[in-house]
Amino acid sequence: MLVSTFAIAVCGLVYELLAGTVSSYLLGDSVYQFSIVIGLFMAAMGFGSYLSRFVTEHLTDAFVWTQLLVGIAGGFSAIVLFFAFSHLDNYEPFLVLLSVVIGTLIGVEIPLVIRMLRDYQVLKLNVSNVFTVDYIGALLASLLFPLVLVPHLGLIRTGLFFGLLNTLVACVAMYTFRAELKSFRWAAVFGAAVAATLAISFAGAPWFTDRINARLYAGEILHAESTPYQQIVLTRSQGIVNLFLNGALQFSSIDEYRYHEALVHPALALSRHRERVLVLGGGDGLAVREILKHPSVEHITLVDIDPAITRLFRTNHLLTALNRGALLDPKVDVVNADAAKFLEQTDKLFDVVIIDLPDPHDIPMSRLYTRWFYTLVRARMSAHGTLVTQATSPLYARKAYWSIVETISATSSPTQPAQPLHVMPYHAYVPTFGDWGFVLAATRRLDLDAVSLDGIATQFLTAETAARLAFFPPDMRRIPVEVNTLEDHALPGYYEAGWAKWYR
Repeated sequence: MLVSTFAIAVCGLVYELLAGTVSSYLLGDSVYQFSIVIGLFMAAMGFGSYLSRFVTEHLTDAFVWTQLLVGIAGGFSAIVLFFAFSHLDNYEPFLVLLSVVIGTLIGVEIPLVIRMLRDYQVLKLNVSNVFTVDYIGALLASLLFPLVLVPHLGLIRTGLFFGLLNTLVACVAMYTFRAELKSFRWAAVFGAAVAATLAISFAGAPWFTDRINARLYAGEILHAESTPYQQIVLTRSQGIVNLFLNGALQFSSIDEYRYHEALVHPALALSRHRERVLVLGGGDGLAVREILKHPSVEHITLVDIDPAITRLFRTNHLLTALNRGALLDPKVDVVNADAAKFLEQTDKLFDVVIIDLPDPHDIPMSRLYTRWFYTLVRARMSAHGTLVTQATSPLYARKAYWSIVETISATSSPTQPAQPLHVMPYHAYVPTFGDWGFVLAATRRLDLDAVSLDGIATQFLTAETAARLAFFPPDMRRIPVEVNTLEDHALPGYYEAGWAKWYR
């Protein structure tokens, strides 16, 4: 029974992590989604513990049936959630229902186990032993989930696997207590049906994944992968390649050159030195492709947290053709690490820092748009260094854009606090995304009129078009906003409110 308790503790926490992760992938704002899921699970577990008092006899039967029901609900939870989002367009009710059902059943388990063990140990030892293995099981689950389960099984197979584990616990309990089990025959038949259904579904998980992705993404699915950091989906439609991370479009091959030319070339053209370039994010190598067009660049360090992304864009022939083999160039050093951790640990200085990170849609990403983060960046800039960052849309998320501008403006040098950064906000139209914003910054004043692209092959950006990028019409001009800090994180609120206004 203690071994069973350990197993069901692992299963319970995995189901909780599954619901939170699926919600984060589909809806974004991971802090909010995990908070909701954890709250629902904990409340439901309390309710389940309360209901267990009404089980006054046939404890073994109750335990076995609880395990079988948890196996069904938890095992199919990821499939149900993905289906609700992709086919029914009614996700939240299913999330609440599953969280409450699974949490209630899990809440029934532990009181039943303690009461079943009363003939073998005194109460204080039962409680101590059961909760000890329960908490250790939870620890194991929290380690296995991001490091082993999601990368190797994926979300759907992880749920089905642990549904099978719950069913196995039920079968072991049926065999061990067969002499006193009142519903042995029915439980055995039902358990066999549950195990067979879960096993068949496990084998057919790729089919489920393909059907769900076909509804979520237009076009042919070229690559789909879940990593400890994100869900990666690569699609192709009418020859156009699109990359999605956690359901959000990152680029479309039809017009990505507009974004990457606008991001890279003004910063390099205005830099007094450009021998050493740092790219934070941009694991697709498309920004690096543009940087390599400048012959004076001697070395590029690309820092992207997810090795799956950089591996994909170094090995997939479609993608290497798109980035022109940029990540295979001998000038390029790829580092798979968190951007902030890299900045804290490196002692190198860079002439140009290009920040190509995902939008600040939640607090974990907002951390990389705070004054603290820009202070780390500034500490790694050479004396006459230049930085540029993508900064979401000044039209769709106007307050978010100008909050990033204000935050960079408010960033002090660690060694020269009195020396401010001079910012140059600008924007470019990228049809796939709309009007998109960028922010240039340096210790000297910058002027886009001085951009020269002689000898640099571009499709969109020229010296003439670059000079016009700094003009903002009235509906995108600067407005009063707060600086984004680690303490208050004003940016995600600005971002969500801005985009929600346009896309409800």
